[in-house]
Amino acid sequence: MLPPIDALRVQLANRHLDAQTLLASCVGNIEADAGEGRRVFPYGVSPAAATQAMTSDALRRHGVAGPLSGIPVSVKDLFDVQGEITRSGGRVLPEQPAIRDAVAIGRLRAAGAVFVGRTHMTEFAYSGLGINPHHGTPANPFDREAARIPGGSSSGAAVSVADGMAAAAIGSDTGGSCRIPAALCGVTGFKPTASRIPLDGTVPLSSSYDSVGSIAPSVACCAVIDSIMAGEPDVPLPPFSVHGLRLAVPTKLVLDEMDAHVATTFERAISKLAEAGAILKEVEFESWNALAELGQHGGLVAAEAWAWHVNMIGSHANQYDPRVLSRIRFGSQQSTAEYLRTKARRSLLCGQADLELQPFDAVICPTVPIIAPQIAELAEERAYTSTNRLLLRNPAIANMLDLCALSVPCHEEGHAPVGLMLMGRHMSDRHLLAIGAGVEAILSLRQTG
Repeated sequence: MLPPIDALRVQLANRHLDAQTLLASCVGNIEADAGEGRRVFPYGVSPAAATQAMTSDALRRHGVAGPLSGIPVSVKDLFDVQGEITRSGGRVLPEQPAIRDAVAIGRLRAAGAVFVGRTHMTEFAYSGLGINPHHGTPANPFDREAARIPGGSSSGAAVSVADGMAAAAIGSDTGGSCRIPAALCGVTGFKPTASRIPLDGTVPLSSSYDSVGSIAPSVACCAVIDSIMAGEPDVPLPPFSVHGLRLAVPTKLVLDEMDAHVATTFERAISKLAEAGAILKEVEFESWNALAELGQHGGLVAAEAWAWHVNMIGSHANQYDPRVLSRIRFGSQQSTAEYLRTKARRSLLCGQADLELQPFDAVICPTVPIIAPQIAELAEERAYTSTNRLLLRNPAIANMLDLCALSVPCHEEGHAPVGLMLMGRHMSDRHLLAIGAGVEAILSLRQTG
């Protein structure tokens, strides 16, 4: 993993490092024979990356530097990058270079980011496992020998950060697609309130739930990337003191089916927070109990995906990942009336959830209830489907209820990665990130007790 963005910015500003050397380090990690770079970047390093790094160094010599000048960033393959082809992990989209950047990408470019390349993803972002039969699946950095899943759908994004192929990664998050791979790969992932960052120039999965997220080594790194993509000022993020924080610990749903390692790690994490002065309260949220009804027949995601894909499926169904195709086709079972009723019901639940969250600074729970399973274990359809549902279950709550959410590592160094998820109220993003920075300090991997 590369140093945090703030440390890299200091080194670049002091001329102890230049953008071309930093990019070369990333490329070296991508091309390492023992790594997963060829699967993480199925189309290779971006042809424009070297020019961007060289330009960044030239501008800096003349005193011109943006907040991300020279910082190498990877881009999930569903964002348009001018001059590059957007395939969204599939084979059916036109092989035409984008004529302009997605809004989020354009803002990062204006800030000086160097785009390393386009990262591996589940086809059309429709799975939390990270498996893609078209390009192969990058193995989880924690346990390459066992070939464990990276998590998805922003699979390559998380591996690119964990393996030092980029300083940060841009992903999308519709039901946990940034937080799931971040948790399974031992890095930090952030899902903002969806409306904060425009979706223009991205391949959609669900217009109701899609959001533009970030994956990075730390909460502060995610906060920098997020603020730039949201068009907000890049200001320091002082950690919020954990002492006195009101943290809700849900007792239903999110703690079900935890494996022993996640359960032990989660208990240790909340004990550390309590020792640091956090006020933890076990709660049951009524709004959460009604979320299952939003998922019937694939819910809003399947309906909106079907509407976007139906014509391509009619002519190119045989080119889709069959497991993704079957999920999209769930949307064809919904009537217009059912879709509109689900939209209305969701709106009511969002309002109810916001009221229920008012007494708390954040909700905490395991990001996902299990460690990363082996890729081979998911070859059978039943295992694939049940594991996918289990990984999506906790993080999807934030998407369905239009909240912001963050996953921070909480495992001990050398052990299988486990993520602690914090969820905050709608549009409380900066507050949640500051809380996350405080929690991160308490749960730092450097602490082994």
